[in-house]
Order: sequence, then C-alpha cells, then structure tokens
Amino acid sequence: MGKRKMMLISFMLFSLFFGAGNLIFPPFLGQNAGETAPLAIAAFLITAVLLPVLGVIVVADFDGLDNLARKLDHRFAIVFTVLIYLSIGPGLGIPRAASVPFEMAVAPYLPADAPLKLCMLGYSLVFFVIAAWLALTPNKLVERIGKVLTPSLLLLLIFLFVSFLFRGKADVAAAQEAYASNPMVKGFLEGYQTMDTIAALNFGLVISVTIQNQGVKKKKSVMRYTILAGIVAGTILSGVYLMLAYMGMKSSAVYPIQENGAWTLRCIVSQLFGGPGAILLAAIFTLACLTTCVGLITSISQFFSKLMKKLSYRQWVLVITGFSFLICNQGLNTILGLSVPVLDAIYPMSIVLIVLGLCDALLKNNRFIYPVTIASVGVVSILYVLDKGRVPLGVFGKILHRLPLYSMGLGWVTVAFAAVCVSIVLAVLLGGRKGKQVD
Repeated sequence: MGKRKMMLISFMLFSLFFGAGNLIFPPFLGQNAGETAPLAIAAFLITAVLLPVLGVIVVADFDGLDNLARKLDHRFAIVFTVLIYLSIGPGLGIPRAASVPFEMAVAPYLPADAPLKLCMLGYSLVFFVIAAWLALTPNKLVERIGKVLTPSLLLLLIFLFVSFLFRGKADVAAAQEAYASNPMVKGFLEGYQTMDTIAALNFGLVISVTIQNQGVKKKKSVMRYTILAGIVAGTILSGVYLMLAYMGMKSSAVYPIQENGAWTLRCIVSQLFGGPGAILLAAIFTLACLTTCVGLITSISQFFSKLMKKLSYRQWVLVITGFSFLICNQGLNTILGLSVPVLDAIYPMSIVLIVLGLCDALLKNNRFIYPVTIASVGVVSILYVLDKGRVPLGVFGKILHRLPLYSMGLGWVTVAFAAVCVSIVLAVLLGGRKGKQVD
C-alpha cells in the first residue's frame, strides 16, 4: 500500500476519533488547570490518545471487539459488545456528536426570538441525512473523510491556533481547586469524557477492514499498517489537543470559567474574528462531529448486520441514524447528564480489556485472568457510579471508600491489580494453566 493511501487512512482514523468531546474538553481542561495545565494535559493524553490507539491495535489483532470480549465468555461478549456499541452509538455518542455543534456553535449566534427547538430539528435533520449518505458507502470513506473532510478540519484548527498566537489575549490564572491538588489524576479522568477508548473498540475493526480493502491480506501486514495508522493519527490528535489546551490555559485569566470548553472557544473566536468568527467555529464543530458520527454509524451498522442478519447493513444505517436523530433532539444537557455515569461504569472495563488484550500472548495459559479481572473491575465501577449517585450501599459503601485511590475515581486500578494476583494464584492452585481456555 502506498504512502498516500496510508496517510489517508491515518487521517480517517483521526477524524473518527475527533468529535464533540475532543473539541470541548481540552480547552476546558486548559482553562481550569491554568498554571498546572502541562501536567494535566500530559495525563489527559494517556486516556484520550494512548489508550484509544492501543485499543484500535488490539481490536484489529482480534478481528473485532466480540472476539476480544469472548476471552471471558461468549455470553459476556455479546452483552458487553452490544452495550458498548449502544452507548457509544445511538444511545449516547452519536446524539451527543450531533447536538454539540448546534448548541455550542450555532444556537448562541441565532436571533434572540429564534425557535431553538425548530432550528435544532432542521440542523440535525440535515446533519444526519449527510451522515447517513456517507455511511451508506463505507468503501468510499477513506477518500471522502481522509482526502476532503480531515484536511479541511485540520486547516481550520491550525488557522485558529496561529491567529491566537499572534493576536489572542493571554493571561494564565492559578489552577482551580480540582486541578491544584491532583492535576494529573484530574487530567487522566477528563480523558474519559472524549469517549475515545470506548470508540477505539469500535474503530479497530473498521481500520483493519479498510486496510484489507486496499489489497493488504496478510495478517502481519494488516497489523503493521494498523499500528502505523494509529501512531500517525495519535500524533495528530495529540498535536490538536495541545493546541486547544494551550489556548484554554492562556485564556484562563482572560475569560470567566463556564460549564464547558465551548464557551472558551467562542470567546477566543469572537475576540479574534468578531461576528464572522461564528462561521469558522460552526464549521470546525460540524466537520469534527460529522466525521465521528459517520465512523460510529458505519462500525455499529456493520456489527449489528452480522449479529442480526434480518436487516442488511444499509437498513441498519437508516435505523441507527433515525434513532440517533430522535435522541439528539432531547437536548445536549440531557445527553451529557447521562454520559458521565455510563462512562464511569464502562471505561474502566474497556481499559482493562485493552491492557489484557495487549498482554494476551503472556496470558493464554491462564483461563482465570480475563473473567476474574474484568468482573472485579466491572462490579467496582458500577458500585462507584451508584455511590456517586448517592444510592445507599451500606457495608459495601464503607469498603469502597477504604480502597486506595477511590476518592480520586481510580479505585478500580487497585482492584484490577489485586484481581490479576488472585487469578495467578487460582491458576497455580486449580491447575488453570493447563485448563481449557474459555473461548
């Protein structure tokens, strides 16, 4: 495969990742972290770039998320995979990606008496019609996204950043409380909000299939190109995050901190370009979110068309697009309100599954390590969500609060480490190293 095709696939992977949260959270992190932003963004890149890239590589190696999840149990594989696809897709990820550009980059510039719900209905209808049209021809995604949409998005972002460097108002404030005490932990957890580690569990197979469609058939070659695409896409993603976080940090003492990073971007764009800047901001948000939506619709439709063959791929595209359109019009605040608990429950399991998948060659003789570790992390993550929601947990709540790192939202790390140790002991005592592995 030529260098041009390789670069287009890398651009496509970047665009699949770079959506709504990727625009909102880095500038918000930079503004809140202030003088501690370098530490916070360094940790942010672990969960927002490194883990997603590794996730793509692992899923490509296993030929799909369902095959990776089957390392635990075939029933778990179906349930977990469906849950992942629904949460990152029509239930949360796709509606969020469609509603963010309107509410953050279009609605604020509409006349005061404009009917917002009707405008949102019209905007989202056009948005999803275009997304469905692009998703209906997955064989053309590389050319359409990698050749046209991604370069356009990157040029707009670079133009904004360079303009800020020369003409932007800059003043760095002290860090807000959460970042002042633990900037790296806070940055690490903020990376959850991009949803990219979960998205990687979808996109790994998309990239693998795309590479195979370019005439690369040998598994070793497919993996080599997948790794290369991941490195290039991750490098571009990191560069964009650093630009956005830098603008947020330099604006931390210039603009008041609001509820999300879109406010920061709007203030910066308004200061640099005045009223016409609204067009630039709307274009950036729409392009970023559109490419992510297309990637999600494509990967989820491919999965469900194989799982439930009564509907074809094209029919699933229409079903998922239509359902996402309905959810999208419930409002961004409702969608974001649901996203945090869902991500808190699913993200740790996704991270651990990716790490175990990377170490699979060393774990093949231990039939306990996948089920024990994932189950333990899953239980703790769900209990953590319930605890945050102030659901009485009795004695379990007391135990949770004694876990190291629990107060930081990382209690699952301790549990994962303990579960790995337990699985090794079980393998030794019960002969798990010679037992038949669950596939």
